[in-house]
Amino acid sequence: MPRLRINQTELNVTDAGSGPPVLLVHGFPLSHAMWQAQIDALSGRFRVIAPDLRGFGESAPIAAGTAALTMEQFAEDLAALLDALGVSEPVTYCGLSMGGYIGWPFVRRQRARLRALILCDTRAAADSPEARQARRQLAQQVLANGSEAAAAAMLPRLLAERTPGKQPELIEHVRRMIVGTRPETIAAALEGMARRSDAGDLLGRIDLPALVVVGRHDALSPPKEMREIASQIRGSRFIEIPEAGHLAPLENPDAVNSAVSQFLASLA
Repeated sequence: MPRLRINQTELNVTDAGSGPPVLLVHGFPLSHAMWQAQIDALSGRFRVIAPDLRGFGESAPIAAGTAALTMEQFAEDLAALLDALGVSEPVTYCGLSMGGYIGWPFVRRQRARLRALILCDTRAAADSPEARQARRQLAQQVLANGSEAAAAAMLPRLLAERTPGKQPELIEHVRRMIVGTRPETIAAALEGMARRSDAGDLLGRIDLPALVVVGRHDALSPPKEMREIASQIRGSRFIEIPEAGHLAPLENPDAVNSAVSQFLASLA
């Protein structure tokens, strides 16, 4: 599908299948390609919409001088994208990591557009001062040395310790997505994540069916923290994915697809 013009930019989007719509929102600093196993598994029964966020993947570059890509801007882009695609019925929003951060303002601002919520390997808490500083330092390194600096810093923490030995091709796939992301996009998204607000106050007010998914060996959004998120969302389901770290949909796609498929079936 060609890029769609929305909100003074152009977004690349995969729009596959038919049925109840499922919106897949990728993590940082990746692209919609991280969801390929889920697109393949779900598009036989659902309309699967998987965009490249503003500046990422094959979407248009961000405007010169963009200091921050905020989670609110991404959420507004997604709402406009659904309009451009003619999606009028409520969607199941599925976001990983930064995609989950974007989910919080989407819930706050676009509740009527939502049928259900799937949160993968993400956090509700805002960054600590130390985490904000680390993001800004990485942004400076990426702007000075290129996207390879982000890959070198992030890859060791994104995946379970055993993944490189068992799935070396996955390491290269993730690395390609990272280095294929423009340095200015990485830096602006890091600043946007550093600025994001705490979503803890929202959890107890979410009145949607929700599935919370986490890799058992996730070091960035640990199972204990994600279990706490699930405990605060009334009626939510919590699933821990074995043999996976922060990128559970990539590391153990069969287990994630099974959990997501069962959850989506329950909505009927």
